[in-house]
Amino acid sequence: MIKIITIEREYGSGGGEIAQLLATRLGWKLWDQLLTEEIARLANCPKAVVEAREEKNDPLYYRLFKSFMRGSYEGSINAPKLNLVDSETILKITRGVVEHAARRGECVIVGRGSQLFLRDRQDTVRIFLYAPRDQKVRRLLARGKSEKEAEQLVDTVDKERADFILKYFKVEWPNRALYHTMINTAIGDESVVHMIQKIMETCEVKGCA
Repeated sequence: MIKIITIEREYGSGGGEIAQLLATRLGWKLWDQLLTEEIARLANCPKAVVEAREEKNDPLYYRLFKSFMRGSYEGSINAPKLNLVDSETILKITRGVVEHAARRGECVIVGRGSQLFLRDRQDTVRIFLYAPRDQKVRRLLARGKSEKEAEQLVDTVDKERADFILKYFKVEWPNRALYHTMINTAIGDESVVHMIQKIMETCEVKGCA
């Protein structure tokens, strides 16, 4: 019985919207912004801090700052506890939240390494969504981004995700063998959701390795 769908996505391909549509159609819980909010709660920091650090490696200046701060306070008896929310910290918290969501079941989880955390579960369907560059830019323009900003985001966010996955999971992004299907969202959100539901049905009949 399929209880979990993970949706990894290229930036701008509509992964969030499609996950929302799918969760609504199935009557399942969506872990997207909710996942970020829960990570922020557990890390005791603003949601914006988590959003800035999710699915990307820490920049050099941040790594240097973190090393400097920890070195400066090392050995100080009265030193305050540092609450440095870096990529590694967020990743550890994310794993716990994702695994908790998976145990409860009936959920759609968007990105954040969920496809890798849950790769060995037989009750999980792993989906990857992509789209042509012009379609991704067009979708971002519809969200209110300027053309320059949209193009820059499309060209940089996925590279950051790929670097993050390679560093912490030691696999290429996307790792095609990991997914049950990869779908071009240019066919339309409704069509994508329909395809995912068909994949779910197939996995329930034939098994989902």
